[in-house]
Amino acid sequence: MSLLTRRRLLRRAALSATAAGAARTGLAGATAATTAASTAALGGCDSPPERATDPEQDRGLRFPDGFGWGAATSAYQIEGAAKEDGRGESVWDTFSHTPGRIRNGDTGDVAADHYHRYAQDLDLMRDLGLRSYRFSISWPRIQADGSGRPNQRGLDFYRRLVDGVHERGIAPMATLFHWDLPQALQDAGGWENRDTAERFAEYADAVFRALGDQVPVWLTVNEPKTVVQNGYIWGHHAPGFQDEDAAYLVAHHLQLAHGLAVQALRASGVTGRIGPALNLHPCYPADDTAEAAAATRLHDGYENRLYLDSIFKGAYPQDVLDDRGPDSRMVRGVRDGDLKIISSPVDLLAVQYYTPIYVTGDGSTVRKWPTSEAEWQQIYPEGMYDILTRVTRDYGRVPITITENGLPCPDVPGADGNVDDAGRVSFLRDHFAAAHRAIRDGVPLESYHVWSLLDNFEWAEGYEQRWGLVYVDYPSQRRVLKRSAHWYRDVIRRNGL
Repeated sequence: MSLLTRRRLLRRAALSATAAGAARTGLAGATAATTAASTAALGGCDSPPERATDPEQDRGLRFPDGFGWGAATSAYQIEGAAKEDGRGESVWDTFSHTPGRIRNGDTGDVAADHYHRYAQDLDLMRDLGLRSYRFSISWPRIQADGSGRPNQRGLDFYRRLVDGVHERGIAPMATLFHWDLPQALQDAGGWENRDTAERFAEYADAVFRALGDQVPVWLTVNEPKTVVQNGYIWGHHAPGFQDEDAAYLVAHHLQLAHGLAVQALRASGVTGRIGPALNLHPCYPADDTAEAAAATRLHDGYENRLYLDSIFKGAYPQDVLDDRGPDSRMVRGVRDGDLKIISSPVDLLAVQYYTPIYVTGDGSTVRKWPTSEAEWQQIYPEGMYDILTRVTRDYGRVPITITENGLPCPDVPGADGNVDDAGRVSFLRDHFAAAHRAIRDGVPLESYHVWSLLDNFEWAEGYEQRWGLVYVDYPSQRRVLKRSAHWYRDVIRRNGL
């Protein structure tokens, strides 16, 4: 691997997720006044809405009838109950309990205590008028060591959860894997071990047969790219490695696990729909040079086409394979028939959009827009439109659901007890408008899930960042609807902006 490629991969990973300990800076080379003005124009967290563009004003943008307005969560980030009812240890239990890995030494042991408070949280969803709820199932809660007979107490919890979602008139959308790999499987090699993909298919089959047709939409693997980049290149997510060659073998096995889970659903006789959940980053040249255009193409290969092409075209992009080289563990790890499994027909694609990426001629990346509290996130609503239309243009009219989009804000209750997150309202308004324009231009977008329903354990950032529509006071576990939640309820009620 060349030094240039090594630097490019490391910088890509750093900007694709929160780099532990990274400085929180504004736009490089921008004056403080310019940065502040740009942030205000884009509705940053600290800026109140402009009267001329009041985010709560009815703009007359209506979404299709039956559009699935929703919110999203993940098991490790909200459930807590880390050692209850037969739940085994996950890689995130191990990682979060390792000194120096998580900000402030936080862990997900309690999180938002959703395991005990799920009924209250479901009532909040009902009161918000949600039509869809995207959550994840904890693999170690179903199989403590990642294999064998499923834990009935774990299955019973998710059955109660799904039943409760239906009772409140909300459609459940279940994710099978949101990064909480059983530690026992990690001890046996984790996603570097091809056998882990087979174990995942067995776990998926057990869940399909237990919950059956009560779940209309299944998502297989959440953000495989984040596991690859953050867990195996940059090392600030579990399992915390820094090994580029291992990282892309992991990418292949995660894609293989996806395909095997799709096949398991078809074989089970369950009639639910299924697809992957991919975080897609639109990539743009940082300047008008031919070098920047070429570097952007390769960068897009690693960020997007590596996952999209294998699922929808049955082949990995050749430029990425060439860049990896024939002796790489990924290239050597692909067996005959693997791509046919990975490209097993899906029913929908879940898209998660947070940030654009701008690439220079030497393959490095730069920032063009103000960032949120998560310094890797550039606030650019137009990127939502670009990635949605690009997917439809390049991969056909596969139904799309947005399963994550949001931003963190420094939310603090005021003297009246309310949380006035005006910046989040402006952010969501602008991204909803971009999604509406994409629908108008032919994108088959079915639903939109805000990240996140609740403030929660935000991986390497612990409880430092708040992404929720609902404020969680962690010492008391009291829930408070933020201004954005009240605004979102009105959006759902009128089915538009």
